[in-house]
Amino acid sequence: MFLGLSYAEIGITLGVLLLCGLGAGFLAGLLGVGGGIVFVPCFYFIYTLFFHVPAEVAIVVATGTSLLCMIPTSISAAMYQYRAGNSDIALIKRWSVAMLAGVAVGAVISSLYGGKWLAVMFGSVMLVNSANTLLRAKAKPAYSSLPQPFYQRIIGFCIACFSVMLGIGGGTLTVPVLNACSVPPHKSVGTSSAVSLFVCVPGAIIMMLSSATEAGSPVGTFGHVNVLTALCVVPISILAAPMGVNIGKKIRPVTLKRIFAVALFIISLRMLYSGLFD
Repeated sequence: MFLGLSYAEIGITLGVLLLCGLGAGFLAGLLGVGGGIVFVPCFYFIYTLFFHVPAEVAIVVATGTSLLCMIPTSISAAMYQYRAGNSDIALIKRWSVAMLAGVAVGAVISSLYGGKWLAVMFGSVMLVNSANTLLRAKAKPAYSSLPQPFYQRIIGFCIACFSVMLGIGGGTLTVPVLNACSVPPHKSVGTSSAVSLFVCVPGAIIMMLSSATEAGSPVGTFGHVNVLTALCVVPISILAAPMGVNIGKKIRPVTLKRIFAVALFIISLRMLYSGLFD
């Protein structure tokens, strides 16, 4: 026994975490989603099933840890996307202050009022997002261009706020928004990788420092961030991100949208069920 787990359970846990890092890093590079759509449900299930952490604590720690894990993943994906010419730096600068404000608001709400409702919120938002993306994969964009800068900043604030609360980085919401405003899919994915950095770095810091570690949290947790989990998944996720970028450049935009939607749909259904019935 170690850390309250049998050696078999430790082996299974490490294996799942390594696969989680591989999948998250690959999706970060391929879809610009930061990896959070994989990290959050994976961490949540590991904490509740193996470490017997209360669900209301597990979901908050899962979201905070996801933000920490996505920092190096997002850096790696953003660098490769920038080199590939897929990043809209002007848009990032325009949204930056609003996104930082959204991060602060979302992190405080999650730290102070987090619970199983976050799992329900995660599943619901992702389910709507995936259905919209899948059904509109070939549809024309809803708008011919992005709105005026003032409204863009409001969009950036909302994306950052909800992303921190859900532990998803920012790309998961940024991609469909940019696509709806006639931004090309590959440009949307590349820009969303940079957006994730504005969410993950300050979000993880606030989640770690804004409150004391709750009773029942898994070993290695500081505030609402589990450092031991991050050490297991981050190295493999960094190595996997470039593979996703390289493959993404060879895939048609419509196919890229469908991959994004299917991945979201499967994970969101499981998370929603867990939040409502587990």
